[in-house]
Amino acid sequence: SPFRKVAIGTWQTAYDPTVYGTLNLRMEEAERYIAAFREKTGKKLTVTHLVTAAVGKALAAVPEANGILRYNRIYLRESVDVSMLVLADDPETGEIDLSSATVRGADKITLSEQLDQVSAQVRDIREGNDQAMKKSKNSIRKIPFWFMNRFMKILSFFMYTLNLDMRWAGMPKDPFGGAVVTSIGSLGLDTAYVPLVPYSRVPIFVAPGAIQDQAVVEDGVVKAGRVMGLHASFDHRFIDGAHASKLARVFKQVLENPFDELDPLE
Repeated sequence: SPFRKVAIGTWQTAYDPTVYGTLNLRMEEAERYIAAFREKTGKKLTVTHLVTAAVGKALAAVPEANGILRYNRIYLRESVDVSMLVLADDPETGEIDLSSATVRGADKITLSEQLDQVSAQVRDIREGNDQAMKKSKNSIRKIPFWFMNRFMKILSFFMYTLNLDMRWAGMPKDPFGGAVVTSIGSLGLDTAYVPLVPYSRVPIFVAPGAIQDQAVVEDGVVKAGRVMGLHASFDHRFIDGAHASKLARVFKQVLENPFDELDPLE
């Protein structure tokens, strides 16, 4: 048909390895845990922090997913690091910019320690005290637009393929870790899938949506429940359905049973 000819002429052979999936979670216990944690510690725990902790535990349980491709070979990371995307005003220009705060050893630290790590990084970013971030952003501002695609590929090659330490240029070592968490729920969205970012070499992006009232079935009875969609994009070149299934089970266990899986509050 004419449409089929147009379609064939419009798109070329697909090379995108991204797989998308959604896990719907009951969040009553998570909301109760957040309230109890805030009351006990005085720290502003959010769903994003809970999801980040769950991702850390999931990568520890499925270490073959915590890797990176280099010359078409899979290398496993030595630690479980998870980054959170943060919206912040640039202290110099006032522009709204996207930055990341990386939780190192996300599978081993407590939620309180995670909050302290992230709060310190976010504060430095927003106050302009993160010198590495400032240096890298100033360097990127000097790159002409027409050269950006090639520049990002070269940067990724040096940082990940050759595994060079680029901190002298303001580029932190493995800045994003093995997974990225970005909250779409905080923007009022319940569903969105985040694209993989080629230069970052991160194989898993997780986007928790907004918690909503939905009809759920318990013991054959329909009732109101608090439900959140956890949306994931992952690189199918070395993460397959079996890995995704194991990761999903850990996500579900942690987020639906936080009193058993996370910091004790008694």
